[in-house]
Amino acid sequence: MTRTLIRHGMILTLDAKGTYHESGTVVLEDDRIVEVVAGDVQPAIGETSIDATDMIVMPGLVDLHFHTALGKGYNDHLPLWEYLDECWYPMIRALDYDAAYWAAQASYTEAIKAGVTTVNDMYRRLDALADAADEIGIRAILSNDVADDEHDLDTLQDNVDAFHRDHGRANDRIQVRFGLEWLPLASPELLRDMRGLADELGIGIHAHLNESLSEVENSVARFGRRPTEMAYEAGLLGPDLVAAHCVHLSDDEIRMMAETGTHISHNPSSNAKLGNGIARVPEYLAAGINVGLGHDAVECNNSGDMFEVLKYASLMHRANRIDASLMQAEQVLRMATNNGAKALGVNAGSLEAGAKADIVLVNTNSVEFTPMLRDSATHPMSHLVFAANGSAVDTTIVDGKVLMRGRQLLTVDEGRVVAEANAAFRRTIDRMTVVRRAH
Repeated sequence: MTRTLIRHGMILTLDAKGTYHESGTVVLEDDRIVEVVAGDVQPAIGETSIDATDMIVMPGLVDLHFHTALGKGYNDHLPLWEYLDECWYPMIRALDYDAAYWAAQASYTEAIKAGVTTVNDMYRRLDALADAADEIGIRAILSNDVADDEHDLDTLQDNVDAFHRDHGRANDRIQVRFGLEWLPLASPELLRDMRGLADELGIGIHAHLNESLSEVENSVARFGRRPTEMAYEAGLLGPDLVAAHCVHLSDDEIRMMAETGTHISHNPSSNAKLGNGIARVPEYLAAGINVGLGHDAVECNNSGDMFEVLKYASLMHRANRIDASLMQAEQVLRMATNNGAKALGVNAGSLEAGAKADIVLVNTNSVEFTPMLRDSATHPMSHLVFAANGSAVDTTIVDGKVLMRGRQLLTVDEGRVVAEANAAFRRTIDRMTVVRRAH
């Protein structure tokens, strides 16, 4: 048994009671939190001690809609549909194991350095993604990019194969779900078959729904139904489904989401960059829908920094509704921790006994956190949402293992990741020319 003490930090538990200690200790045993207390606990012989002086100790962030990505900044001037056809689909069709592996290492490195401990990652070549996640140490919920066969992406069988190969690896830190690309590339039969297989295997689903107006229009033209209406009729919605984006939900679709217990990943910065609009998140929350946060992909966001997403998730709605009471700091932090973990069925997202030891330490000894009153959680939470960015994260811990300390990754060579990802991108761009000719 490995026992670790995180001492002298500002303990922001984000538990149901809102427990906060101006100076406290979090005690870990192996992959679990066993105790959270005010004040100091002296380590015994053989125990590891981490000094968290001047740091906020908080649950790791959950990136609820995540795509491993290789082409940050590449042709990112296009709206969604055109970008998918011109860049995204040709690139992911050209992937080989090596490119997918280094893309995942780069994406997970950026996530860990910004305080993310869990990613809900939809991409291709899940063999490569699982290997990368296993090595770097992040908690990864993986899903294939499934579409109808004629679109030359992933099939349901690809996803089933990934489940049997990779689900439950690394002490269950790596899990596999089904992933649905989106309705324009799917048939009603695919939705029904996916639900049936998910129920048979006992795993969840990750799907894009109602991301853009063009998607909604396409669905109405093809099926006479909006995307979420189609998903509802096919039985796809449910408490094991994470629906990404949901920018354009009708009142009836909001009812369907709430009725079925479906979770929503709100991705405000991606939605803004692609010009897709602003999701009706206040209405979703009022309806009792569990809403988490995601960055989407660095191709359509240019940053995997979830602290930026926190800020967008608050400011965008306040500006749009002309209402500064919306999306307060604590609520937004809980969306990125409690709600994301709940959506994925992961026992994390708060610091309390029995929870997984997925923890980050945020350094407040900087001008970005100055001034700060430490006697309650209010001021630290405000700074986390409105002032911080991922560079403030000093330490990232997943499953009780320290992946980064003092901003230095301990499980992979960051310099090699950068070099290999750049080389993989160049090779993939060269292959894309051949792929475009074939489509």
